[in-house]
Amino acid sequence: MGLTPSAGIRSNGAVTLSSKFVEPRPFSSPEAAARKLLEIAAGIIDARGRVSVGAWNDAFRKAGGNVAEYSAGRDRAIADGALAMHDSGGFVVLALGATLPSGSVPTAP
Repeated sequence: MGLTPSAGIRSNGAVTLSSKFVEPRPFSSPEAAARKLLEIAAGIIDARGRVSVGAWNDAFRKAGGNVAEYSAGRDRAIADGALAMHDSGGFVVLALGATLPSGSVPTAP
């Protein structure tokens, strides 16, 4: 847990400083989020090699991620060439030969 300082102004104009305890986010870096998203994708991939974006997003959020972390992780995984968005936008497709966090490699269905 880390301390994050915050400032406030009282009604009399006095400035106050306080600290709030902030829990560290497990997927706050795009790299960590991308690793988790690829791990999830490997578990829910369908017979055609596609992963439903809705199921993928839901599983990531249930694992403790938020929407911003999901977006950053997805964009990082795409930039790294580990996956691509399907033309429909409703699926992602794992890249053949990409190494997943589990060490497995997707193959053609």
